[in-house]
Amino acid sequence: MLYLIQNDRQYDYDVRAIALAFFEREKIQEIKEEDLPQDLGQARLCRLDFQDRLVKGSVTDGSGKKVTEEVSCDYNDHKNCRNDVSRFLYRLFSAYTGRTLPWGMLTGIRPTKIIMSWMEEEKDPERLEKRFMETYLTDRQKARLCRTVAFHEKELLESHPFEEEYSLYVGIPFCPTTCLYCSFTSFPVSRFGDRMRKYMEALEKEITYTAQACAGRRMTSLYVGGGTPTALDEASLSRLMEILHRNFDLGQLAEFTVEAGRPDSVNKDKLRILKDAGVGRISINPQTMHDETLKLIGRNHTVAQTIEAFSMAREAGFDNINMDMITGLPGEEIRHVQSTLEQIRRLEPESLTVHSLAIKRAANLNIEMERYRSLVKGSTNDMLRLVDWCSRDMGMTPYYMYRQKNIPGNLENIGYSIPGRECLYNILIMEEKQDILACGAGATSKYVFSGENRIERTESVKNLDHYIYRIDEMIDRKRKYLEKDCPV
Repeated sequence: MLYLIQNDRQYDYDVRAIALAFFEREKIQEIKEEDLPQDLGQARLCRLDFQDRLVKGSVTDGSGKKVTEEVSCDYNDHKNCRNDVSRFLYRLFSAYTGRTLPWGMLTGIRPTKIIMSWMEEEKDPERLEKRFMETYLTDRQKARLCRTVAFHEKELLESHPFEEEYSLYVGIPFCPTTCLYCSFTSFPVSRFGDRMRKYMEALEKEITYTAQACAGRRMTSLYVGGGTPTALDEASLSRLMEILHRNFDLGQLAEFTVEAGRPDSVNKDKLRILKDAGVGRISINPQTMHDETLKLIGRNHTVAQTIEAFSMAREAGFDNINMDMITGLPGEEIRHVQSTLEQIRRLEPESLTVHSLAIKRAANLNIEMERYRSLVKGSTNDMLRLVDWCSRDMGMTPYYMYRQKNIPGNLENIGYSIPGRECLYNILIMEEKQDILACGAGATSKYVFSGENRIERTESVKNLDHYIYRIDEMIDRKRKYLEKDCPV
């Protein structure tokens, strides 16, 4: 427990975000002085005093340990003083814990946007990294990583007028089983397979509307995700490919990706269906190459099946295969990460997407945390440094990155690829340069109004039955944004 007393809540978001980066998964309770317990016990107390041009702070605990920090600034000038106050907060919590964080005081999900915004005024890579480190108190490796990704993204984004186009996401919310850490819209086939036909009918209706509304626009990329799209039976998967081809001109696509993420959902017939439909990029996702961990996290496949699925994809003609892995899985240490990387290296995929374990509120891992607490140590920066070294040794460079809440250590998710095999969709959805339209249960569409510097969103319900029976409502949610330019 961290008790918080502050006389001004203008920086409340920053206070809580930076505090949680240091005191992971602790509850922060704002409290008045008169309600403060006389004995703090195991709790900590943070006092923040905003006074004219001086901000003071202290952290104490029941053992009598106390640290203080202060900063001089006009804290009422929130925009110009936010970094000053955030650095003050970082120094306060760092002094108390004796820790530094690889990403310093940064808590946002897209750090590359910062460096990209500086590139016009500063061309020198070394000075960009130094400015990033000094402004946000990051370590050198994160500054270099961020700068590398930003340069890569900028080069790709400037190669084509993506703002004039749109991309499409199609969500398939079925999986063989639900993974322990998963909070996505996902329904096990064993329990919900009887809804597959009805779901495809509703999805077809939404896809058809979206195609009509965007008939005058070019689609950049098409990404079919989930869930696990290859959890569909062969007839449903073939029907999905037919629906997409009937409604869109897929011959102009820059990229067509389908997640075949669960090796136990892949067979030769499904791979042939995808290849014949023009899919150019697929993901086969081991998450880990350790059978005991796979069993623990509820993935009912083996390492041998992952290798077999990858081999089948090569035989089917796929020359752009991504693999996903997760660092910090329950029971895994850095030696497990190294072993997984060595086995992935032998398969030679074209890209590797690495997620730091996020403990999400709706995931079974969080709901049943008492059962798994002793096994959950989370990702570490040493794991990600190892990933970076191994990926570069495989001829890959980092091309996109994002961060999310609930990652222990405040770390990142990152994508690596060999040159020319970057996932364009991943970059476009991170950098928000164009509309990303999304069809399916739990899918979120983004509408980018670049001239107005704003983004609007519409979401479809996550519940499978609600999506099926409320599909007209899901379409109406899109209508007010799509018909502004393309009335139907």
